[in-house]
Amino acid sequence: MDIDIRSHIKNNFKESNKDDIKATVLASIEDKEEITLPGMGVFFELLWKNSDESSQEYILNTLEKAFT
Repeated sequence: MDIDIRSHIKNNFKESNKDDIKATVLASIEDKEEITLPGMGVFFELLWKNSDESSQEYILNTLEKAFT
C-alpha cells in the first residue's frame, strides 16, 4: 500500500486559514498522539521550504535552544 502523506496533508488543508492551522498545531501538541507526527513533519517541511535563509536560521536557533 502506497500512501502519499504529503499530498494528503496538503489537500486536507488547502482551504484552511491561519486559525484552522493554529488549532490543528495546538491540538496535535496537546493530544500528544504519535499519529499526528507525520502531519507535523509535513507542516515543518512546508515551513522550511517556504522560508528564506534568515528564517531558516531562526528556526534552527529555536530548535537548538529547545534541545539544550
